[in-house]
Amino acid sequence: EVQLVASGGGLVQPGGSLRLSCAASGFTFSMYTLSWVRQSPGKRLEWVSQISSGGRTTDYADSVKGRFTISRDNAKNTLYLQMNNLKPEDTAVYYCAKGVRQSYTVGRQGTQVTVSS
Repeated sequence: EVQLVASGGGLVQPGGSLRLSCAASGFTFSMYTLSWVRQSPGKRLEWVSQISSGGRTTDYADSVKGRFTISRDNAKNTLYLQMNNLKPEDTAVYYCAKGVRQSYTVGRQGTQVTVSS
């Protein structure tokens, strides 16, 4: 069974930083492109970023480009999202996902990020 468990969220002030982690199991981690997606209250899932299987190629939504950095450690089956200069509009539940922007499978456990003063 594919498991993707996100952690590291919390409450942070505007301009602050957080680092999210995602522990993966149940599939060959190093073979897949992985993504981060988020969902704000009352809104649809929004794709945030993706990273290729080897970690060389990354892509970001325009709304987070220059502020967020995606990375992965294939030896630890772990995906990361470093979020800097956070804004209130970044408030959402963040999930890791197996797949690419156009088609992904979202993990069951997300992590809440709240940006507020």
